[in-house]
Amino acid sequence: MINGNTKLIAHLGYPTHTFKAPLIYNPYFEETGIDAAVVPMGCRAEDYASFLPLLFKLSNIHGALITMPHKIVTTGLLDEISKSASVAGACNAVRLSADGRLIGDMFDGEGFVRGVLRRGRVIKGKRAIMAGAGGVGSAIAASLAQAGIAELAIHDAHPPMMNDLAQRLRHHYPDLTVVTGVTDPDGYDIVVNATPLGMRDDDPLPFDVNRVSPSAFVGEVVLSQEITPFLAAVRARECEFQIGIDMLFEQIPAYLEFFGFPTTTAEHLREIARV
Repeated sequence: MINGNTKLIAHLGYPTHTFKAPLIYNPYFEETGIDAAVVPMGCRAEDYASFLPLLFKLSNIHGALITMPHKIVTTGLLDEISKSASVAGACNAVRLSADGRLIGDMFDGEGFVRGVLRRGRVIKGKRAIMAGAGGVGSAIAASLAQAGIAELAIHDAHPPMMNDLAQRLRHHYPDLTVVTGVTDPDGYDIVVNATPLGMRDDDPLPFDVNRVSPSAFVGEVVLSQEITPFLAAVRARECEFQIGIDMLFEQIPAYLEFFGFPTTTAEHLREIARV
């Protein structure tokens, strides 16, 4: 029950009808007795830059979850953003610091990395290849770099976006080997589809699956179905893999930590979510 002491976390985006975060966070808050609530707030792009600062004038606002179409513009509206948000060029979480400053971070990639590590796989010193340099791809690249990946190969159908991401990675992680335009997954330890390919069954595969090593760990970001054609193909090669929805649940513990709440596990969130 929301009351006068409840800490509000705005879920900002437009439109709001697909928002699932309240169905995950709020059952957890209720179960653990945390007096907080995630509230969907639809804000059109043209109103967002003026609305965000006003939102944080509320005396009971604690933070905000940021989703499309506001992730990119948010980085320029805050007092401080993390290295991950700088590399990703986008921000999906904002909190109000004790001194009144707005602090931003990006957790889309953190969810992917936590899922890889939780499965006992090693990232530090390994080689990864990723298809897609858009919002989610940039976030995953930022988190892989933070986790110590030694080499990251990126390809994207839009070369300027790919090259911009590579430039940001090289600036913030000068010891990281960044390769662009590579599409052959042979020899890579981690293979990531960060494109929308797989939302439809007749989509082409993002990689030549026959070139993916059976020992590679494969990650998917498509949420519309658990086993995409790409994952079905790498499963047939006996690769270990992570489905798209795993990334969503794995990042929420990181959000809870960012907002200063007691954290939990992705498995527990899955059990209590009302999605």
